[in-house]
Amino acid sequence: MTKPRVAIVGGGPAGLMAAETLSRTSDLGVDLFDAMPSLGRKFLLAGKGGMNITHAEEAGAFAARYGERQAAIAPLLKAFGPDAIRQWIHGLGIATFVGSSGRVFPVDMKAAPLLRAWLHRLRAGQVRMHVRHRWSAIERAPGGRYALRFATPDGERVVEADAVVLALGGGSWARLGSDGRWVELLRQLGVPVATLRPANCGFDIDWSAYLRERFAGQPVKTVVASFTDAAGIAQRRAGEFMLSAYGIEGSLVYALSAPLREAIDAGGSATLFLDLLPAYPAARVLAEVARPRGARSLSSHLHSRLGLKGVKMALLNEILARRDLADAGKLAAAIKALPLRLSAPRPLDEAISSAGGVLFEALDARLMVNTMPGVFCAGEMLDWEAPTGGYLLTACLASGHVAGRGARQWLENNKPAATADS
Repeated sequence: MTKPRVAIVGGGPAGLMAAETLSRTSDLGVDLFDAMPSLGRKFLLAGKGGMNITHAEEAGAFAARYGERQAAIAPLLKAFGPDAIRQWIHGLGIATFVGSSGRVFPVDMKAAPLLRAWLHRLRAGQVRMHVRHRWSAIERAPGGRYALRFATPDGERVVEADAVVLALGGGSWARLGSDGRWVELLRQLGVPVATLRPANCGFDIDWSAYLRERFAGQPVKTVVASFTDAAGIAQRRAGEFMLSAYGIEGSLVYALSAPLREAIDAGGSATLFLDLLPAYPAARVLAEVARPRGARSLSSHLHSRLGLKGVKMALLNEILARRDLADAGKLAAAIKALPLRLSAPRPLDEAISSAGGVLFEALDARLMVNTMPGVFCAGEMLDWEAPTGGYLLTACLASGHVAGRGARQWLENNKPAATADS
């Protein structure tokens, strides 16, 4: 006979945090299942550019990063927010620091040491880990338990559990395990799930062959991007981005990806305006453009008078007709508001993260599915999105903590009879 058993499906940050929260009591058996050969694969990928754990932003501003889902995410952050996350990491023996942007990193900027220390602590806490287990079904078993079916290299395996935490990820980077296959499985069970869509993603622009061949991969620095979203609200943000063969990507684009995606959904396309010289007032730009240039080429003239060159000059040549380049007024206006027509977001599998997922309205405050007592959801499979900068990982960890705590409390209030292990 064995103690009550919790099955966690998904070995990313949310699932691992749920496992840790549940393993803090010795009267539960905790099993963690993942479809991939190893755990935390997307977590490790996120750390390749420097492991951005969370952000030191003021609490109100931090919560506001979750947009329309701020009210749903705020209680999760209150339960396990940025300060608690830093304390937790320090408890793993990993020191952190706050960068100049407010982002929080491990001192060595790496994800692998953190993940190794974390997995070591989970194993010490008697969490049993099962890889190459792809979840395929969940159903009620005799006695009120749940039976979960997994496809494994050795054939189908059925596992019974008294409570279940689903932390299956979103739909981006399917090769790392988050493939969104769970959406239809839950919909068939009557759980409301919003369609997964790309978030923190690039966008398509129909570049000329010349621009694709000569400038794809080059950064466009120190610009201000603006546009009017689907609700008629002006959006404006400074930063940099990169040209790609298909269009644009990078931090500035990702920060605006949610309203840009919504604008495209509403109107079929979106127009993003670039201020190529945000430090120059429009009047000065016009004055410099209108100065006689003599025998100099337009490119030389703009380089000399305004410092415009390279990829920014290429964008002007790409977007403006020849006659507009020769018109000082139209050229100056374009330098301050160059229109880029975005036709579509890039495919979901290329996105850094995904929007959509299990609706919060289908869950209680513990993140338990209202129609499936004892089944909890956490992480990116929930219907929220956030910009990069530590906000994604923070919400995954916070929701994993709340779901794990909720599962433990639910089991305490619904004491299952001891059953044989399987």
